[in-house]
Amino acid sequence: MGNVPDFGPAGCDTAPVTEFVVIAGLSGAGRSTAANAFEDLGWYVIDNLPPTLIPQVAELASRQGPGPDTSRVALVVGRTAPAGDRLLPAVRQLRESGVRVRVLFLDAPDDVLVRRFEDRRRRHPLSDTGPTERRQVAASIAAERELLDPVKSEADLVLDTGELNVNQLRDRLVELFTAADALGRMTTSVVSFGFKHGLPLDADMVFDVRFLPNPHWVPELQPLTGLDLPVRDYVLSQPATTAFIDKVDDILGILLPAFAQEGKAYLTIAVGCTGGRHRSVVVAEEVADRIAGRGLNPQLHHRDVKR
Repeated sequence: MGNVPDFGPAGCDTAPVTEFVVIAGLSGAGRSTAANAFEDLGWYVIDNLPPTLIPQVAELASRQGPGPDTSRVALVVGRTAPAGDRLLPAVRQLRESGVRVRVLFLDAPDDVLVRRFEDRRRRHPLSDTGPTERRQVAASIAAERELLDPVKSEADLVLDTGELNVNQLRDRLVELFTAADALGRMTTSVVSFGFKHGLPLDADMVFDVRFLPNPHWVPELQPLTGLDLPVRDYVLSQPATTAFIDKVDDILGILLPAFAQEGKAYLTIAVGCTGGRHRSVVVAEEVADRIAGRGLNPQLHHRDVKR
């Protein structure tokens, strides 16, 4: 990974930059892993870039010159300290130049972030004390979250890394950005989850299916999951299930084209039940099938099915 690249003088023969990804997020949420993933995808990665330099980098990258391929540039920002107040104006200025710009925001629950700092014995960028001061680390995370909330609100993609290890995060990013680049249109994800394990931080829409009869209370179904045919048949045999899925399909029939027309790059639809192992898995599978029937290629993830 580079610092600011030498793009060479204007008037040479390499292709100018065509798109940027700005990688932001909370400390400990996985920006280093994201940088490595983008480098594996062939992006030119500029690490630890101050937001105020983003417009200058864009100007340099727009010139043609010898050296590395800078047609796709990933900018990792805020590694040493949050800079949300300076990042958004820089991103807006970058978008005004006419290139494609996507903002990726990495997030994770507070308890996960605290544990990561403790496990790695790292000092939080906003902390005045050492890595073992759990209370201070938690306070620093809360302060950073508040500072970066405006960036998260305007991000094209918010990715919850709390349940992902390093390899899973890398694979998820490769999956998301390979699909987005190949299709050139909105990437849609459907995720099942359990409410008792917390809401997915990256969900754009949440559907609650806890009103359906719970297979957990059927002895022969309890050890199974929604990926098993007996559970699937049980959930889909309930009269309310098909009616609910039909209504969700009607809603998505309105929202999917509207989001795409507004230029939304990523859409995450979450379906939740109590534990995330039975009802939500079945319904998420059905919702993904309905989306596929509309000509899209949704990505499907069952967050809590193995818990």
